[in-house]
Parts: sequence; C-alpha cells; structure tokens
Amino acid sequence: MRILGVSSFDHDTSAALMEDGVITAAIENDKLTRSPTRGLPEAAIRFCLRTCHLEWSDVDMVAAATHPMKRWLRRSKLRVKLSLSAPVASGYYGVNEVWALAKGLNDLRVLRRSSADCRSKVVNFDEHICHAAHAFFASPFERALIVVLDEDGDGNSGLLAIGEGARIRVLQRIAFPHSPAWVYSQVTNLLGFSPHREEHKTQWLSLEGEPIYKELFLRLLCRSNKSFPDLDYSFFNRGLAGRLPFSEKFYREIRTSSSRPELSDDQRRDLARSIQDACSELVTALVESFRKQEKVTYVCLAGGLFQNSLLVAAVERALGLDTTFVPPAPGDAGTAYGAAYLAWHHALRRPRTNPVHDIYRGPTFDHQQTKDVLDNCKARYSFQNTQGRRIDATVQLLQAGKIVGWFQGRAEFGPRALGNRSILASPWAPYVHENLNDYIKHREGFRPFAISVPEEDCPRYFEASQQCRFMNSLGRVRPHHGLPASFVLPDGRVRLHVVEKRSNPLFWQLLKRFGEQAPAPMLLNTSFNLFGEPLVVTPRDAVRSYFCSGLDALVIDLFVLSKTTIPTAVPLYGKNEIRAGA
Repeated sequence: MRILGVSSFDHDTSAALMEDGVITAAIENDKLTRSPTRGLPEAAIRFCLRTCHLEWSDVDMVAAATHPMKRWLRRSKLRVKLSLSAPVASGYYGVNEVWALAKGLNDLRVLRRSSADCRSKVVNFDEHICHAAHAFFASPFERALIVVLDEDGDGNSGLLAIGEGARIRVLQRIAFPHSPAWVYSQVTNLLGFSPHREEHKTQWLSLEGEPIYKELFLRLLCRSNKSFPDLDYSFFNRGLAGRLPFSEKFYREIRTSSSRPELSDDQRRDLARSIQDACSELVTALVESFRKQEKVTYVCLAGGLFQNSLLVAAVERALGLDTTFVPPAPGDAGTAYGAAYLAWHHALRRPRTNPVHDIYRGPTFDHQQTKDVLDNCKARYSFQNTQGRRIDATVQLLQAGKIVGWFQGRAEFGPRALGNRSILASPWAPYVHENLNDYIKHREGFRPFAISVPEEDCPRYFEASQQCRFMNSLGRVRPHHGLPASFVLPDGRVRLHVVEKRSNPLFWQLLKRFGEQAPAPMLLNTSFNLFGEPLVVTPRDAVRSYFCSGLDALVIDLFVLSKTTIPTAVPLYGKNEIRAGA
C-alpha cells in the first residue's frame, strides 16, 4: 500500500511517500527549489515518486493536509465579528481570504488532475489533525495528550486531542487569533526580525534578557483563563490590523511610543525574554491542566510554536524528562507525514508501526554522481577509497582546527542539520565561535551552536532527554563536562544533538574517532547552508556553499576538498591534557 502525503499549501510545503506504513521518502519543496515556495509542492512530489521508482498509477492514495473551505469559513467568522469596529481592515483581509480560498481549491484541483491515474481518490484532512497525527504516530507512546499550537492552521490556532493506539480523538480546538505563536511572531517583528522566518532569533536573544514584561504578556495572552490562550483585544489595534498590530495601551506598558517604537538593546532583550517565559508558563499550564483532566502521563507536541527548543525544554522540566515527544519536523512541513499517517490509520484502519528513529529520507547520490559534479566544477579533490580513510582525513582536519562541510548519505527531513548535511568543527579550536558566526554563517553572536555527542557518551557529560536526538530540546551539562564556557548557555543548558549508532552510524563513528585524541567525543554541528538559504541537498549545492563561504574543507561522500593542505600533525591538544569528565 503506497500513500503520498502532501503538506498544507501555505508555506514550508513538503511531500512524503509511505509504503506499508513506513515513510520511505520525504523532502521539503524549498530545499529542492532553493527558495521559499507556496502552493502544491511539485518538486517534492516528483522526488518522492522518482526515489521509490513509481508512477502516479502506482500510488494507492493521496492525502493532503489542508481544508481550504474550512479555513475560509473559520477566518470569515472572525472578520464578521471585527467588521463593525474595523470595517476597512476587515474588508481588506476578507478579500485576501477569498483569494487564499481560490488558490487553495485550485491547488487541490491540480493535485487531483495530476493524480488522475491514482488507484484511489485524493483525500484531504484538517491541518491540525495532521500535526497531531505526525506527533502521536511517530512517538513511542500508546496513549498521550496531543497539543498542537501554531499561528494558523485551516483557520484555527491550536488543537488538543488524545491519541490512543491507532486513533486520535479531538478534545478542543483553539480559534484564531488566540495564538501564542501569532503573538510571538508580532514580538519578533517588533524586535526588528522577520516574522514567520526569524522567530528563532527571538528565542536565543531571550537568553540575554530579563522577564520584566512577562506579566504583561500573560495578561495579553490569557484574558480570562490563566491556562488557556484567550487574547485580550485591548492590547491590539482594531481589526488586529497593521504592520505592528499592538495598540497604544501595549506601548504605554512597555514605555515607548506607538508612532516610532524605537527600542533600546536592553528593551529588545527583555521583551524577547518576557514573551519566551510567558509562552513557556502558558503552555506548561495548558498541558498540565489537560493532562490531569484526561489522566494521561505522556504528551506529544506539534505545530510551529514547538520548533522553539527553549519552550520544549521548559515543558520537559515541568513534566519530567522522556514524558514528552516532539516530532523531527513539528512545523508545517511535518503535516505531509501526518496526512500519510491519517490515511494509513484512520482511512484504512491499519495498526501502528514502529516509532520514528531517524529522519534521513531525502535525496542521496552515488560516487559517480558526486564525481561528475566535482569534475564539472573543476574542483581539486582527493579520493578516500574506504570509509576508514574518509573518517581519518576528516578527523585530521577537525583536530587541526579546520571548519568542515560534511555531506553524506540521504538529506535530513526537517529544519535541523542532524549529521548528514552539517558544518562541523572542534569546540576546542581557537576562535571557532567567531569564525563560524562571522565568516561562514554571517549571523548574530547570541545564537548558539549545537554540540553533537554519541548516545553512549552523553550521560557522562550531559543530562538530556530523547528529544535531543532531533535537537528539539536542550541538555544540561554535568560537572567536569570539559566543554568551553562559550558553548554553555545560562543555567548550565546546552544545545545538544545526541547521535544514535543505529540511525547514523557514519557520523557516530566520526564522533568516536575524533574523541580518541580530543578531550571528548564532541563536535560543533550547525546547518550546512549559505546565509538565508535552506540546507544543502545536492552535491552542487554543497560545492557552491563551500566555495562561497569561509569553510576550510568539504568532505562529500568519499571525496575530500581542502583550501589548504590536509594537515598531518595535531596541534590542538597536548598528549598529557586532562580529558573531559575525568
């Protein structure tokens, strides 16, 4: 049985192919097109079919994670309510909603026409149900509370449900605009970042601030019930309209002017910390309330808000480690998985399959394909004809303080670089933090890098939950962890990637081999991409990013490219240096 899952058509579009209950191919459309796209993820669909050697006639069912008509009806109700207080704004947004409805219906029509040879018709599901399905059916739990929170999914801002076995039962929906994620995006905009794209900057900036406005945001987010999102409209302009929709009342509370809201650096940090802490407190209270009500132990979280690893870590601290599951791609891209799961479990009534252990479902390339690209680019390279030689060459570069692009196997699905499309460096290399930020990533200094560590070695250095496998939460350092202080966040937290041997044996082996001569088997891991671009997917993407950035070397399949001679000595660590954790 083959099911093609397609995400919602709004943004972060993707496709996933399920065969007999197991996802065998999945990719986001943006990674293939190299630019943001909306609508039907045609490139991602072609990839899934091509990878599994299928034609449309071989697909048994197509499942789409969108309901354009429901979205239009729900959003229209809100605009009708606001029309008396803000007729111009409501009319403007109403026209936009009609346009979005027409586009969504047309995308579904194109999908049905494309799959005309498919053995079964196209089925479409509510977007938030797809989020819930992705979170629960990918988890190891047999019964769990499911909490979905994002800005807007088919006209709602959230959903609470119970997952039991192979079924999902909806408890309550959260209507738009009562969305912590929407407010978080508006604060992101207020801070000078791009809303819907740079919320991660607000998240990490919050580590440098104080929560002096937290009570303000709690009043704004929870007008009547302290454990359920319910926006206080008095803090917003009429019709929730404007580039910055906050009202004069809000600006008075933060002691600035609404006409020119110029914020000091300290105010920006404090606002970021305040909205972060307010969302954490609200979500934790919401989860606790429904968990007690339904008498469940475990919780699954999904939706764009839970791409915030600080928030997930806060929920974990309140509930206990390993009682929470967040899927590898909690945002809209993950709804392609969810749609396929719903078709398998709800439409076809098939039993649960194994939980997700890895997310390497994207394109892969053989030696000849990679060599053809390198030769076409006239790149100079060395060929390491065994896996051991490839790892040895990479370890030599890393131990000499070089920053290395690491391109191996199938591309990751989701927003994180988890060891197949990564930039790697030694945490103990001199000026590595500055070199990565200033000359390669071109990003703000307050944003932390992840530390990758083998699963078996993790307990020696860190306290971490299972969510660190997908970099969805934070770990905490133990005494004598040996990590340079610049990579440890406030309160001893650390952005952590725990690597399992069964899910990524090559990267696991590289970490173990590096640790034989380094203070510990740890590497800095950040996404392999140029500034503002998605993760690299193809060898050509990797070569372009290598030559257009400050990377010292590129290890791509069995080929090694270096801008300097590969060192034979290891200058970073003395033989008698005390090893971390000793």
